[in-house]
Amino acid sequence: MKQKPNLPFWSLWNLSFGFFGVQIAYALQSANISRIFATLGADPHSLSYFWILPPLMGILVQPIVGTLSDKTWTRWGRRIPYLFVGAAVAVLVMCLLPNSGSFGLTIGAALIFGLVALMFLDTSINMAMQPFKMLVGDMVNEEQKAKAYSIQSFLCNAGSVVGYVFPYVFAFVGISNVAAKGVIPDSVIWSFYIGAAILIGCVIYTTTKVKEWNPQEYAEYNGTVNEEEETGGNWIALLKNAPSAFWKVGLVQFFCWVAFMYMWTYTAGTIADTVWNTTDTASKNYQDAADWVGILFAVQAIGSVVWAAVLTQFKNAKFAYALSLILGGIGFAMVPFIHDQYLLFVPFILIGCAWAAMLAMPFALVTNALQGYGHMGAYLGLFNGTICVPQIIAAALGGTILTLVGSAQSTMMLVAGISLLIGAACVTIIKVKK
Repeated sequence: MKQKPNLPFWSLWNLSFGFFGVQIAYALQSANISRIFATLGADPHSLSYFWILPPLMGILVQPIVGTLSDKTWTRWGRRIPYLFVGAAVAVLVMCLLPNSGSFGLTIGAALIFGLVALMFLDTSINMAMQPFKMLVGDMVNEEQKAKAYSIQSFLCNAGSVVGYVFPYVFAFVGISNVAAKGVIPDSVIWSFYIGAAILIGCVIYTTTKVKEWNPQEYAEYNGTVNEEEETGGNWIALLKNAPSAFWKVGLVQFFCWVAFMYMWTYTAGTIADTVWNTTDTASKNYQDAADWVGILFAVQAIGSVVWAAVLTQFKNAKFAYALSLILGGIGFAMVPFIHDQYLLFVPFILIGCAWAAMLAMPFALVTNALQGYGHMGAYLGLFNGTICVPQIIAAALGGTILTLVGSAQSTMMLVAGISLLIGAACVTIIKVKK
């Protein structure tokens, strides 16, 4: 097996640049879904149920995309066709979802329309997102893999910042931030429109700049042959043969993604209640609070970018991973006790530390452990289950847990903090491949 060559910085950059646009779409979704469904008329105790679909689509779509792309060889590459198709569908759905309340439908019908649109949006985002992780696994050597995923993390967070601040910025420049009861404000609708335009532009850039290896080159550098790839797809067999790091990192992932699922679901309601003193989703105060949530998520993303650079200075990867999660847990625990919108920057910077580690370290650890196993795309698709399954479980239990903690959405931030601290403790069982 030939050693993969070192790639220049801009080649590593181009491999992941389209992730910037995909992440804008993902940020718009994660920051605004609870706001959209609450505005349409959903009860806070049922909000988490609307979040079941995104990870459910992820766990179904990403292994399929991974397995099929392992067997795909076209003139445009093996991963890029899936990337392009996913992005194209995402653009269409991004123009429909925020208009769920604008078609004169009843509350129930509007919620169903929004749910179906959300299903297609997350399916397409997952289809577009997974190939970027596979491209790094395919074409980057172990020495540069951490750097490549750090670049991907930077682009991810940069895209997040843009997507998060769009509604606030559009409201600031005069686009309406309020609408009739059950209708999504124009500031949110236009955020999705502009995000869709940027997404397709970024994906076109990546598809024109990246040239994937042909089957012979891929086999030389990855130690696999076409026949082996063609017989791939037995997911149960792959899971049985997965290295222990696959499962141990997955355990850490479980507690991390539970925490962030509750952040996405309940932050809007938390900030509206603890800072703007309202639970009325039709009020201007609620919409202002929801806009500010985008700013807080952007602060989190900026903190993540800075911390991602700090992470590269740690010699002990496990210590850096655990420390990052501990800082994030402390940040979540602080949120319910802060009633000033600007002081909230502090806990969200800490939460950004955990996010930086979650984006870069799991895939670096797992792809290194998978070296020589083959079926990289299928394995990474299956590993996505460690992201999706905890979100599905968290979303299914969200309403019940909310009731148990007194129905105060702010208390769910404490639940998120405890979950991250448990994840930090689980880091100790991971064995890092030398």
